[in-house]
Amino acid sequence: MEKKFYVFVYGTLRKGYWNHRLLENSEFLGDAITKEKYSLYADGIPYVVKIPKTHIKGEIYEVDKETLKRLDQLEEHPDVYYREEIEVLLNGKPIKAWIYFYPYPEGEFIPSGDYKDYRKI
Repeated sequence: MEKKFYVFVYGTLRKGYWNHRLLENSEFLGDAITKEKYSLYADGIPYVVKIPKTHIKGEIYEVDKETLKRLDQLEEHPDVYYREEIEVLLNGKPIKAWIYFYPYPEGEFIPSGDYKDYRKI
C-alpha cells in the first residue's frame, strides 16, 4: 500500500485558484486552521512565515508521493519555500500535515490569516 501524506494548503493550491489543478486527484479532507500562530503575507502570491501573529486558514488534502513531489517542484522546496510538518486543526481535531513556509515576510500582511481576504475567487 502506498504511503499517503497530509498537506495543508493556504493559497493558490486551494479550490478555485490556479494551482489547484495539482491536487485534482487528491482527496480533500476539509477546511482547517493552524494550531499555532504564524503570519500570512501576500504579494500576488501568499507567503506564510514563522512570526506568531494569527492562525492561518486553509485546506487539507491527502496526497501520494508523486503529488508531493510535484508540490515540492511548484514551491521550489527547499530553495524558495521549505516544507515542514506542523499541527493543524481539522474539524477541531489536531492532525499533522505538511505546510510550505517562506523564510521572511514579503508583501502585505493579511491579519485574518486567510488568503481569500486578499485575493477573492
